[in-house]
Amino acid sequence: MSTTKHPAGVVDGDSPDALQAAAHAVAAGQLVGLPTETVYGLAARADQDEAVARIFAAKGRPSDHPLIVHVLDEEGARAFAQDLPPVAHRLIEAFWPGPLTLIVQRRPDVAQAAAGGQPTVGLRSPSHPVARALMAACRLLGVEGLAAPSANRFGRVSPTRAAHVAEEFGAELLVVDGGDCDVGIESTIVDCSRGHPVLLRPGVLTPAQIEAAAGEPLRAPDRQAPKASGTLKAHYAPRAVVRLLPGQALAQALAGPRPAGLAVYSRTAGPMPGMAGVLHRHMPGHAKAAARELFAVLRELDAAGASEIWVEAPPDDPAWDGVRDRLSRAAAAFESPEFDDLENP
Repeated sequence: MSTTKHPAGVVDGDSPDALQAAAHAVAAGQLVGLPTETVYGLAARADQDEAVARIFAAKGRPSDHPLIVHVLDEEGARAFAQDLPPVAHRLIEAFWPGPLTLIVQRRPDVAQAAAGGQPTVGLRSPSHPVARALMAACRLLGVEGLAAPSANRFGRVSPTRAAHVAEEFGAELLVVDGGDCDVGIESTIVDCSRGHPVLLRPGVLTPAQIEAAAGEPLRAPDRQAPKASGTLKAHYAPRAVVRLLPGQALAQALAGPRPAGLAVYSRTAGPMPGMAGVLHRHMPGHAKAAARELFAVLRELDAAGASEIWVEAPPDDPAWDGVRDRLSRAAAAFESPEFDDLENP
């Protein structure tokens, strides 16, 4: 059992007693901070609309913005899915438990609130051992699925450590500590509800991996695609202004006037011209490593008092799609015409 000292409200995920307490809290309709391999979730029993409403209230999230329901396995998925089409079954076989959410037709008698009122529902089976132990304990109490969006205020940076969740919601929320998240960004989302797989949100799984398992090409989303978590244009934003710039444009911007309190997150490891007085963090050159630390770095730079964070745009490579997606949405709330010429040289 871990001897790590935890903040108030945070309990050790290695403790059977703590897991039992968390499972009973969930069964009673309360909220719990849940570790997964992607990010920490703010969890409630998905089959109880009143419990799910507490998630929306705590996050300040619109109630028509659907949540992902976390299940142990395909058996748990069938408690919420009206049907699991063959392509969904193939993807489950390939990637569950893991960082893949599937959208399927929802059973009309369950998870109305968690689905944001849609006839579809997003389902995922997390691989984190603490999450799975907690969900197994919940199953014994009659709870098959946990609605669990990221455990942060709506639109802000997702948490990848238990301490991040405690910072967001305080000691009143019971948070189960499962250590730092290994993946670091939210799951890939694939819509399987309309006959052909459609990629709605990229993650660490590449399109090529998904297509190989699906046995058919992924299609692009259209206007009939169901709403999905984390797909608003502006999302994942720190308090600091985020600017996403290609490498050459970043160097050009650093050579000109800079705001006070500037931070830079780039793959350039050494000093760059114009970096004096700038808080600099090095972005890993490997996509999975960058994803793992991305949200923690944004939170760190926020906590250090950065007024703006200039981020070097990721490489144009499918492996980086998930990181690029999160950074693009983080920057969307702060788009400024003064950067147009730099971003499109």
